[in-house]
Amino acid sequence: MTRISPERIRQIEARRDELAAQMARGDLPSERFVAVSKEYAELEPVAAAAGEVRRLRQEGESLRYMTQDADPELRAMAGDELAGNETALADADRKLALALLPRDAADERAAMLEIRAGTGGDEAALFAGDLFRMYQKFAEGQGWRVELISASTSEAGGFKEVVAGVEGRGVFAKMKFESGVHRVQRVPATENQGRIHTSAATVAVLPEAQEVDVQIEDKDLRIDIYRSSGPGGQGVNTTDSAVRITHIPTGTVVIQQDERSQIKNRAKAMKVLRTRLYEAERERLANERSGSRKAMVGSGDRSERIRTYNFPQGRVTDHRINLTLHRLPEVLEGELDELIGALVAEDEAERLASLDG
Repeated sequence: MTRISPERIRQIEARRDELAAQMARGDLPSERFVAVSKEYAELEPVAAAAGEVRRLRQEGESLRYMTQDADPELRAMAGDELAGNETALADADRKLALALLPRDAADERAAMLEIRAGTGGDEAALFAGDLFRMYQKFAEGQGWRVELISASTSEAGGFKEVVAGVEGRGVFAKMKFESGVHRVQRVPATENQGRIHTSAATVAVLPEAQEVDVQIEDKDLRIDIYRSSGPGGQGVNTTDSAVRITHIPTGTVVIQQDERSQIKNRAKAMKVLRTRLYEAERERLANERSGSRKAMVGSGDRSERIRTYNFPQGRVTDHRINLTLHRLPEVLEGELDELIGALVAEDEAERLASLDG
């Protein structure tokens, strides 16, 4: 476990006290006050964790000194208390190290959720629909808002592809571990002989970009307007409202035709384009730092899986952390806290280990 130095702890507490003093003076310009308040709010829990480590370390030094006392009864008492102190200090050290880990700047952002049917035809589309409903229910439980951006439905039901925006506090921090290939094993309703079929769907969770994150020049866009096709109602199909935007420098193409208004379709398409370009830049920077690329979304092949949903056995297995839950119905009803919590904990443990290394 990384042990934070006493000097670093003093720096954290001193900065917290300095910010508190600045806010107490009452003479800061409004913009500066907002910035100072934001920094203080972010630093206060870190400073509290640092203060607890400092207190336990001081207490431990006193107890170790007492274990050298001439009085055997006092030595025994100090030894017992020292054992408890060391356990509490190890826990406090870990909490402080976690608080000091670099945070993903996108964690507090809203997210764009993209689900695509992969291997398995109609059954994969039905599974993509199951996943989308699962995330909708999870979002509802978190107090988040889900806005459907575009959807391509399958004749048998479900989705060939569905894209939605998820807004709320800390959306990306929790949802980002859902990105990858999800596999389902079950007997389709159309299967007469009871054979289990395996299908797959890919999930991508992207942090939503703001206009200030990605500068898109008009000259870099080719915008095509055409008549919508497919399901959507008669009103959709009688006007040239569908929008296809091509970002020429990257070749990224976004098509939006779910709205009857060309203006609304264009706004949604630009939102998707901006988010995909932002994520591409985040991946590029991450690759430069790590020297390796980890693809967020695979081909949809059933061998590239992060999680398996097995209906005959009623279980869900996350292969990244070897966690199996025999609670498949509850998980599909949006009860993802145990899975996501375990993934967050594993990520924290890996990042702490990298600090030790």
